[in-house]
Amino acid sequence: MHKREAFVGIDVAKKELEVAVFPGADTKTWPNTEEGIGRLVDYLKPLSPTLIVLEATGGLEMPCVGALAAGGFPVVVMNPRQIRDFAKATGRLAKTDPIDAKVIARFAEAVRPEVRELKTEEMQALTALGLRRRQIIQMVTSEKNRLASASKWTREDIKEHISWLEKRLDDVNNELNKAIRNSPVWREKDDLLQSVPGVGPVLSATLLSQLPELGYLNRKQIAALVGVAPLNRDSGQFRGKRCVWGGRASIRSALYMATLVATRFNPTIAVFYHRLRTAGKEHKVALTACMRKLLTILNAMARDHTHWSPVCLGES
Repeated sequence: MHKREAFVGIDVAKKELEVAVFPGADTKTWPNTEEGIGRLVDYLKPLSPTLIVLEATGGLEMPCVGALAAGGFPVVVMNPRQIRDFAKATGRLAKTDPIDAKVIARFAEAVRPEVRELKTEEMQALTALGLRRRQIIQMVTSEKNRLASASKWTREDIKEHISWLEKRLDDVNNELNKAIRNSPVWREKDDLLQSVPGVGPVLSATLLSQLPELGYLNRKQIAALVGVAPLNRDSGQFRGKRCVWGGRASIRSALYMATLVATRFNPTIAVFYHRLRTAGKEHKVALTACMRKLLTILNAMARDHTHWSPVCLGES
């Protein structure tokens, strides 16, 4: 007799793990602790699930994901927006932890995302440092915005906090660069990426820590993943204006700054930018196209393990 497939959805919170199995109606809850995760693993073993899906929750999911992977379970961590879009598409608008777990389980059964090899400990450390860097930058930006309208009683305190945060940002940048330079693999990739005019340590570290898919996807896939691919907005006779959206915003931000530099100092990108502007394209449209072209070049270089050359760049 053929064994029925089981799909597991896990809604991760700071203190609890809400677990749903599809097909099935009930949910179970375990503490998000070592002991609770161990009990969850024991519960799942006799089920032999076809797929386990969790939402990315800023790192709260990683202990559970690590334990499940170590137990030999097929586990995937998904972007929460994709789960929410699936919930809306299937008419599940209410939101509670048990409902979320059931939606994730249904998503696992319907979409069946590909199980990918988990990041190594070295890669996890690099990703964690990259995440911390983004968090500090966000805090610095928030404090500078507060400073603009701060009263005379709080201005000095905010300035001191900004100085402290900027010192911490320097420290994290140094740790990130050290992690890259201490690894022969990352050092080689970093040297390769920074050989491109316009690409500096910030974009290189961002790509290494947040875009492990670089070099493994084609140009259309990598552009869509980052969020620089123009998407159609057509319906019936209506032809909407194509625009970019979604993707990984932090990568897009670093890519944007590098592209600004590249439009001045990278001969390939500069010629491409001026050709688009001469053809009547707006600055923002031309710059987005340049971002996509720069990413495509970097993707091809990572794929072929070749350093920068303005000719014969094989950008497929």
